[in-house]
Amino acid sequence: MRLVLLGAPGVGKGTQADQLSARFGRPKISTGDILREAVRNETTLGLEAKACMDEGKLVPDSIVVGIVRDKLGEPACARGFLLDGFPRTVPQAEELGRMLEGRGSRLDRVVNVMVPREEVVKRLTGRRSCPKCQAVFHVDFAPPARAGSCDRCGAALVQRTDDKRETVEARLKVYEEQTAPLIHYYRQKALLSDVDGSGRVEDVQRRLVEVLEAHRLT
Repeated sequence: MRLVLLGAPGVGKGTQADQLSARFGRPKISTGDILREAVRNETTLGLEAKACMDEGKLVPDSIVVGIVRDKLGEPACARGFLLDGFPRTVPQAEELGRMLEGRGSRLDRVVNVMVPREEVVKRLTGRRSCPKCQAVFHVDFAPPARAGSCDRCGAALVQRTDDKRETVEARLKVYEEQTAPLIHYYRQKALLSDVDGSGRVEDVQRRLVEVLEAHRLT
């Protein structure tokens, strides 16, 4: 199972990838998680990435591609993987294809998770994160037991810079201009499946599994 999850920020790709990873025993590779870790550690990579993320811009291909190449070379990925957040541009997709071809493999499926734009904005701007343990809550969908405090460690919750409305709007604009062409790219290669990302997490997961079963990837 070599799978890519596509979709705008906030459609729930990370949550669904986590569940698929646990269900099928394939590692999830999330460039967002890796980059945020670099930001927290204030590495050179992290500082470069933070400047882009704070403005809602994509992190340069040269940084992201190197991270993914290293991950795909790890033994855990030999039996397959779930890519969340990569590729984000057609050049990245072409580079991914070359990486896999060099290892004698290829993508099995690309799933495009679709959620209406207004719902995405609501999901993202309502997120609150714990700067200490990295737990994530939502003011509407998953509020903490005590407003403003993390249920796990008690630290004060914050709204990440990239979850503020002006940044969210910038992120979606970047997605629509630069990432959405991937849908056409992978559809032309007969690799794309569309999945409705609205509704309960378990309903979206069921739809994803149905797609994988239809293509004999389970």
